This record gives sequence, structure tokens and C-alpha cells, in this order.
Amino acid sequence: MKRAWLVGIVATIACVGCARRAALTNPGAKAYTAVAPDSFDVEMVTTKGPMIVRLHRDWSPLGVDRFHALVRQRYFDDVAFHRTIRNFVAQFGIHGDTTVSAAWRGKSISDEPVKATNRKGTMSYARGGPNTRTTQLFFNTVDNTPRLDTLNTFGFPPIGEVVSGLAVLDSLNWEYSGTRGGQTFPGPSQDSVSRQGNAYLRRTFPRLDYIVTARVKKKY
Repeated sequence: MKRAWLVGIVATIACVGCARRAALTNPGAKAYTAVAPDSFDVEMVTTKGPMIVRLHRDWSPLGVDRFHALVRQRYFDDVAFHRTIRNFVAQFGIHGDTTVSAAWRGKSISDEPVKATNRKGTMSYARGGPNTRTTQLFFNTVDNTPRLDTLNTFGFPPIGEVVSGLAVLDSLNWEYSGTRGGQTFPGPSQDSVSRQGNAYLRRTFPRLDYIVTARVKKKY
């Protein structure tokens, strides 16, 4: 009887995991069309400790809706800070499962105006051109205003800010990216992360930091 009970528990956990992965590989699912609360807190537990990030929908409605949906689906669990440049930004958002990252490639949301500034502790979407915000975001680890507020004409609209645990950003590993001592460190190749996932990162950049979990904790 005990063995049957244990088998049932394991099977249930496996089914939940399969359902979650199925949702993560289907960007067109209804779960990603929901409107987020006006403001809410997300607890990000990282390999350097926890942070509380407060999201503000009025800063960037489309951006916050996307982020809220991704967090609800646990997209950011075990996602690396793959581009951390000292005194600039800490970027994350390429999923460690290559099937999931492939599903979200090109699933962009439209640009929105910059309503808040890219001061230290704020979080914005990364993008490579007009209307290219998908799942990658960054934390400003220093005050990057006004530069990132206006860069490339459109700027980078913040969607939230760290309200607790700001010291975590200062402690993230930055040895793999940026320029120091006259030498440039390119860091992980985003193409390689997309093709090989976390296996590539853990093999080649073993001291990178990660988001362990990200969960909605409080709504306002």
C-alpha cells in the first residue's frame, strides 16, 4: 500500500511538471493574455539571496502583463544572469530549456514609452530594435538615466523596481562580461545559450548566478 501511495505521488508530481512545461512551450496559451494587477511584488530567490521586485503596470502595461504571466508559469526558475556587467546591468531571461527558449523566440510585445527612469534597482526589458521585447530583462545595477531612457530613440521602459534586497545586485558574479584592465570579456554567447541551454552555461561559465525561483507574493 505504501509503495502504491509513493508511486501515485511521484506520478502526480510528474504530471504537474509536464503540464507546466507544456504551458511554457505555448506562448499563445490563454495564460499569457491575462491582465496583471496594477501593482504586485515578486520574490526572486537568487543564488546570492532573495530580492523583492515591485511591478507597476502603469509604467509599461504590456511589459508588466508579460512578466506577470511568465512568473505565474514559473518561467524564470533556474534562469541565469547571463550578462552581468559591473556598474551597468544584470541581464537574464533566456530559458535554460532549449525547447522553451525556442518557443519564445520572436514572440515580442510592442514598444511603449519610457515613463520611469532607469535608476539603480529598476528592471527593464532588453531589446535589439523596435518592438523586440520578449523574455529578456535587466536590472540597472547603477543609475543609467538618462542614457537608457533615450537610447536608440525609444529607450528602455522600466517595469518595476527592487524594494528589498538591493545588495543582491551588487553581489552578482560579473567576471565573465564587460571591460576591465583594457581587456574585453564577451561573456556567454546568447546564441549558444539558446541552442544549448543551461548545460552550456554551467560547463563554460560555472560561477554565473541564477534566479532559483520567482513567485508573485503580494498584490496591490
